Amino acid sequence: MSQPIALNLRKRQATRDRIASCAARLVAEGGLAGTTIESIAVAADVGRATFFRYFSSKEDAVADGMTRHWLDVITAELARQPADLSAQEAVVGAFHAMGDGFVGISEQVRDLAVMTRSSPVLNAWILQIYVGYEAAIAELVAPRLPDLRPADPRPRLIGALAMASVRIALDDWLEHGGSLPERVRAALATFSVE
Repeated sequence: MSQPIALNLRKRQATRDRIASCAARLVAEGGLAGTTIESIAVAADVGRATFFRYFSSKEDAVADGMTRHWLDVITAELARQPADLSAQEAVVGAFHAMGDGFVGISEQVRDLAVMTRSSPVLNAWILQIYVGYEAAIAELVAPRLPDLRPADPRPRLIGALAMASVRIALDDWLEHGGSLPERVRAALATFSVE
C-alpha cells in the first residue's frame, strides 16, 4: 500500500473514531434523547454530511464509541491483574474492578443497553462487538493457562463465558434492577474452564 493511501485511511479512521468518541461522551453527559446529530458533528468538528459518511444514525455512532471505550477498559483492567492469578481469577478481578465506578455511569449503560435491544440491527451489531471483546479477553488470558496447546479452546471459552455472564447479568439488571456489578460478579463466579 502506498504512503498516500495509508495516510488517507488513517485519517478516515481517526475521523470516524473522533465522531464515535464525541457521540459516546455527549450521551454520557446529556443522555441519548438530549444528544443530536448536530451536537455530535459540532463536538467532532465535522459537518453533518461528514457525519453521515461514517454513520447511518446517532445510535450507530454512540454504540461504536461506547463499545470502543468498554473494550479499552476491559483490556486495561485485565492487563493490570497480578501475574500470579489464574486466567479465570484475572477475568473475575478485572470485572470486579470495573464495577467499582459503575454508579456514576449506570444511566449511560442502561441507555445503551435499552437502545441496542430496541433494534434488531443494533442488537446484532452489539453481539458482534461482544465477539471482539471475547477475542481480546482470550488473547490476554491465554498466557495464564497451564499447558496451553495450539488451537486450545480454553482462552476463547473464558472470553465467551465472561461476556455471556455480562450479557445475562445486564438482561437481569434491566428487568429486575439492583446492582449490575453484583449481578456480573455472581455470574462470573459460576463458571470454570481451567
